[in-house]
Amino acid sequence: MSRPPGHREDADRVDAGGPGERALDEVDRVFAALAHPTRRQVLLVLRFRGGEMTAGEIAARFDCSWPTVTRHLKVLLAAGLVAHTRHGRKRIYRLQDQHLRQVTADWLQWFNPSS
Repeated sequence: MSRPPGHREDADRVDAGGPGERALDEVDRVFAALAHPTRRQVLLVLRFRGGEMTAGEIAARFDCSWPTVTRHLKVLLAAGLVAHTRHGRKRIYRLQDQHLRQVTADWLQWFNPSS
């Protein structure tokens, strides 16, 4: 019987620092990033605006301060949901939708009746 990545029958069987624990940590980071509505909206804006935008373009679309937007972008970066490159003084943020799909698909496997 195949198990989803990071599967554990009970908490005592996950080796500290092992692949199961790392997979669960990754799920936690992604879901924590998705927990805030502004971060979900940033991901949608990136998706529907071609997959990449500058930090300033992203910030202009929201009703919050620049520091708040940059904090949200840092959480998304840490979760692997966006990546960025620097072009001079600008940071270009790119949606990492494949990572989002992979982590959520792996987590949803826990609910597959055949797992």
